[in-house]
This record gives sequence, structure tokens and C-alpha cells, in this order.
Amino acid sequence: MDTDQQRKILLARRADLLGEMAHIEDQLDDEPSKDWEDRSVERQGDEVLEALGQHDSDEVRRIDAALGRIADGSYGTCVKCGTEISEARLALLPDTPFCKDCAV
Repeated sequence: MDTDQQRKILLARRADLLGEMAHIEDQLDDEPSKDWEDRSVERQGDEVLEALGQHDSDEVRRIDAALGRIADGSYGTCVKCGTEISEARLALLPDTPFCKDCAV
């Protein structure tokens, strides 16, 4: 497995997520509408943005953990059972710490 390529993929995804998170923060910092009904609709939109931001933040943490595993040489090994994670699985889910059997 080419861990350098996986590292590049993870870093690119991390950069994308950080950009998305900054955009979400910018939108959440917008001045609320003075109209009560509009403010209610905006609040619903803010709740969706907050959930998206939380999802992105969770993915950044998983990516950081995967980058740590690359750095310490344990990337590609299941953290639960110690078996090798298939390259196909890592290609699909580059931040996964689990083999397909332990992921369920």
C-alpha cells in the first residue's frame, strides 16, 4: 500500500473540510434578520449548518487519527483485531481504523 498517496488523499480531504467549516462559521456569524418569521427560518437553517459543521469536525478528527497511524506505521492495521485492512476498503474509506469484520 502506498501510504504517501493515502496521506495526500487524507490531507486534501482535510483541507476541503476545513474550508467548508470556515464557510459554515461565516454563514453562522451573519447578522440575524429583524423580521421574527425570517429569523425563525434562519434559525432552522443555522441548525442544519451546525449539524453539517459537527459532521465535518468529526471527519477531521478521524482524518487526524489516520494521519497519526500513517506517522507511527500502524496505518492499514485494524485497531481492534490487528489484522490488515484491505486496500479496497482503505481506497473507499481512507480514514477507517477498522477492518470490514470489526466495523460492524
